[in-house]
Amino acid sequence: MKKFREKLSGRIFLVLALMSIAMLALITVFIVINGAPIIGKVGVLNFVFGMKWAPSKGDFGIFPMIVGSVAVTLGAAVIGVPIGLCCAIFLAEFAPEKVRNVFRPAIQLLAGIPSVVYGFWGLLFIVPFIRNYLGGPGLSILAGSIILGIMILPTVISISEVSLLALPRQYKEGSLALGLTHWQTIRSVLLPAAKSGLVSAVILGLGRAIGETMAVIMVLGNAVAIPSSILDPVRTLTTNIGIEMGYASGEHKQALFATGIVLFIIIMVINGSAQAVTRKRGGAEK
Repeated sequence: MKKFREKLSGRIFLVLALMSIAMLALITVFIVINGAPIIGKVGVLNFVFGMKWAPSKGDFGIFPMIVGSVAVTLGAAVIGVPIGLCCAIFLAEFAPEKVRNVFRPAIQLLAGIPSVVYGFWGLLFIVPFIRNYLGGPGLSILAGSIILGIMILPTVISISEVSLLALPRQYKEGSLALGLTHWQTIRSVLLPAAKSGLVSAVILGLGRAIGETMAVIMVLGNAVAIPSSILDPVRTLTTNIGIEMGYASGEHKQALFATGIVLFIIIMVINGSAQAVTRKRGGAEK
């Protein structure tokens, strides 16, 4: 009876795993079928590197939106990654247990806040602040980077902290026994040893940022143009789909699906990089 239950449980989990893979495959096929025709008609280079997006006139260039996506994502990394890594180091190495028990749920709570709330908060506070004190319209790369920098914190902090706590205790004890201070041990021993996990945290955080839609729709300004500074408005690939999908039809709708293909490839590359780094870490530990 026990063996039967184990076999049954294993098969149920296998079916569930296959269902997840099948759903992902169906989504991928659906996007490719709907987006490939316009890419074939316009041409891959013209679509990806085209400078003009005017679907009503037959112009389907998404390069300004690719630049906008990259700019906002890098800005989020510059803001969120240092803060996230410092918080992870604090929780793993310095914080008392009582402080950890308060901070960890609070950090996880950030991940549960709806993105529209982040966008609304940014529209009411971040955008006016930038407009009044830094110049420009306020709706800008900087506003989007600040919002996304906050939104990626739970991912960066959680994975980084786990990577630091997973290190063998001998690393820290041996370093302290050799006369290094606590901070020297963190800087010279623990961080290099947890490098793969920290890199994975950063890459997954970037994947979270580049895929965000609702929050950045509200604070970016959605201008289809190459920005000249971080105070300029831009449009990202995700916001382009979110804004126009409701009324698009024909080739316009196909172009939005094609935009999804490009975004899908970018996110796959980012997540694949994280998986490669994680596997490399696992192999090194073995």
